[in-house]
Amino acid sequence: MNFQNAEFEMATGTAKQLPKAGLPEIAFSGRSNVGKSSLLNKLVNRKALARTSSTPGKTATINFYKLMECRFVDLPGYGYAKVAKSEKERWATLVNGYFAQDRQLRLVLQLVDMRHKPTADDLQMIDFLQSGRYSFAVICTKSDKLNKSETAAQMELFTELFATKGIAFYPFSAVKGSGLDEIKALITGAVEG
Repeated sequence: MNFQNAEFEMATGTAKQLPKAGLPEIAFSGRSNVGKSSLLNKLVNRKALARTSSTPGKTATINFYKLMECRFVDLPGYGYAKVAKSEKERWATLVNGYFAQDRQLRLVLQLVDMRHKPTADDLQMIDFLQSGRYSFAVICTKSDKLNKSETAAQMELFTELFATKGIAFYPFSAVKGSGLDEIKALITGAVEG
């Protein structure tokens, strides 16, 4: 699968605007500023296909990126406190509308910040994915920001939280590229499987 042929397709702000599901889809989910755009850019080996921002809560739309074999679907980040309640509700309606549609959703990459314990919002999303029987994996971003002892402690925490429940998790660094091959293999397997 050639990840580098990805192109921005469209951004949708309401469930009615969502494109028809004609291709297998890989969704990227996670809280605001967890690194979804950085992962997308690393996957396609480009600096700015997906816009990154130091300001959380910037992505207020579902962004679609088209590849020959599939679509990448960048869901709005959740959990940012400084966004108005009405905007949070709009995002929730939009994301729920996406999951409620009959889509060719093959895999959800649920991103969590490896430096911290998963937030209540992260755990709620993981519960949603499990109860909905979606195929998903947890991607632990920003792994390069930890030293060896911190990495070992977090690996132990994530093993306890996820691996003991049969949930796969993968440390990832957008800076160093570590974990990228495993994530590409996951995506390729989901699309071709």
